[in-house]
Amino acid sequence: MKPTTDFPFLLDNPRAWRTYLGGRMLDALHGDSNGEDGHFPEEWILSTVAARNAGREQFPEEGMSHLRGTDVTLRSVLESDTEGYLGKGAAQPTLGVLTKLIDSAERLTLQVHPDKPTALRLFQSQYGKTECWHILSGHPVNGEEPCIYYGFQPDMTRARWEALFHAQDIPGMLAGMQKYPVHPGDTILIEGGMPHAIGAGCFLVEIQEPTDYTIRVERTTPSGFAVADSMCHQGLGFEKMFECFHYEPHSREEIHDRWFIEPETVLKTAGGSITTLVGYRNTPLFRLDEVNVSDTLTVDCPPRGSGIYVLEGAGTLSANGRSLPLKKTDQLFVPAGTGRFTLDAEAPLRVLHFFGPEQKQ
Repeated sequence: MKPTTDFPFLLDNPRAWRTYLGGRMLDALHGDSNGEDGHFPEEWILSTVAARNAGREQFPEEGMSHLRGTDVTLRSVLESDTEGYLGKGAAQPTLGVLTKLIDSAERLTLQVHPDKPTALRLFQSQYGKTECWHILSGHPVNGEEPCIYYGFQPDMTRARWEALFHAQDIPGMLAGMQKYPVHPGDTILIEGGMPHAIGAGCFLVEIQEPTDYTIRVERTTPSGFAVADSMCHQGLGFEKMFECFHYEPHSREEIHDRWFIEPETVLKTAGGSITTLVGYRNTPLFRLDEVNVSDTLTVDCPPRGSGIYVLEGAGTLSANGRSLPLKKTDQLFVPAGTGRFTLDAEAPLRVLHFFGPEQKQ
């Protein structure tokens, strides 16, 4: 049965294959304490985007969300009534954002994503892949604490970066990057064009523009997995892919001050609170809130689609005379006609609530 446009509906929990290893923390989140790390280290949330993986073309819907218990994609639902689900004026069947949970058992390969102008020029895409990471937890791996790599050292040039790539000088590449320790609660905005990598031992939520364009400069992952050519250059070729990087110099302090984001509490009541982790004051591309409910909290939604993920707890969501039980790891699409909804906690709820690009009034 087709979901209505005035009440949230449940989706499945798709996992996506990636070149790097991880996923045990995701298994644990879903109640499996015996999970093992493998090549499915990401859970995609409210996804209308298919993963781009060389050699896995036989899985054309990998990473895409479906109505729970069916083979009906979220994308097809949104296509059936785009304005009804997403709001007046919506033209594309997407929230304009993709959210993921990521568990890295090893460092990801050094990489970059295109910004909007570069994505349009090179990939004919209206979306780039600016993203934001919010660290949920972390643990040491081989004696190293969780960290990220973000931004070049100030003396890096395109010619030197290309030379390091062609030599596959991984220690030289890592030395050419800025490295930062990360802790639970840290939030980092990763703008398109800025080189980066998630370090080993990070469990985080990522919100991003809805594409899977990733330029990788390591031909082999830290665990020894060979990365296909197309997974490095995404069809651009090994010369043109270097146009996706920004080479403007930034000091370590500038990167931290500009792109490490402080949370903002926007609502606090006796029953709960809403904290914006990244919002439109930081980027016009997306917004991510954390909603914590100890008793009862009413959330006012603008007349546009949004998404919910339950990180912890259990309870009930009520709106427009209907109610739905909530439990840990539930994914829900919140249609534009929902308006306000109320969360009642049976066990303290910790919920992610996310939105696509800023809509000008």
